[in-house]
Amino acid sequence: MTRLAGAQHGVLVLSCQDAPGIVHAVSGFLMQQHCTILESHQFDSPTSGMFYMRVEFAQLEGGPLDIPALRATFEETAQQFGMAWRLTDTAERQRVVIMVSKYAHCLIDLLFRNSIGELNLDVVAVVSNHPDLENIAAFYGVPFRHIPVTRETKAEAEAALLDIVREERVQLVVLARYMQILSDDLCRQLEGRAINIHHSMLPSFKGARPYHQAHARGVKFIGATAHYVTGDLDEGPIIEQEMLRVGHALDPEQLAARGREAEIRALAHAVRWHTENRVIIHGNRTVVFE
Repeated sequence: MTRLAGAQHGVLVLSCQDAPGIVHAVSGFLMQQHCTILESHQFDSPTSGMFYMRVEFAQLEGGPLDIPALRATFEETAQQFGMAWRLTDTAERQRVVIMVSKYAHCLIDLLFRNSIGELNLDVVAVVSNHPDLENIAAFYGVPFRHIPVTRETKAEAEAALLDIVREERVQLVVLARYMQILSDDLCRQLEGRAINIHHSMLPSFKGARPYHQAHARGVKFIGATAHYVTGDLDEGPIIEQEMLRVGHALDPEQLAARGREAEIRALAHAVRWHTENRVIIHGNRTVVFE
């Protein structure tokens, strides 16, 4: 069937215990609503017994979708199978805060990708514990909020961040090399809607100057991991990882430069997949429909 140009798209994402008839119920629901399926992915986990699905759809005649009415109508099917689910308009721009410290590469990459339409974000603020990157936010027309953080003011700084999240109706917080550890309470309040990026090398190196540690050990692979934020530092559900092979000729600064390449790619992929409703969290793992 020919897809009408410019048609509004909806997306339904769900998870539940696997059972017969789920796909039939979802496709039947969409057929009854005079919708056609444009893209469909599903995964049946043999280890957990869970079923995961993402379906993108549009009206058969290319007309507008009544998203609230579709949600209300789907509720009966969702209850029948005990689904955790969400149904949204794919064109809806997610409201995002990007947090940074002094490293600019991830911030610049996200703002540039968003400016050319590669990401579908409404970046309501760049928040930083340092003033250094205000000019970058200004270049892209994004408000900049400088919230200094010390050991004595950490609680007040996190409260100020949460005020921004509430006032701006923020749906996603992106830690784009924000070099502060978030409190357990803040992690809980942002659960499932905060993404972090950090280096990942084999073997792993924690603490200061990781690329210098890696150089001293002669690593052959470096990379980056994008994951959801939890109270366990750098241990949240993984969304995306990038790895690069490196050799003995690279000095620590060159290793760090290669690492920045991996960081921007992994973070951009994770942000895009999250905001396109392609990620389902299950425990400490994710199902990602790329």
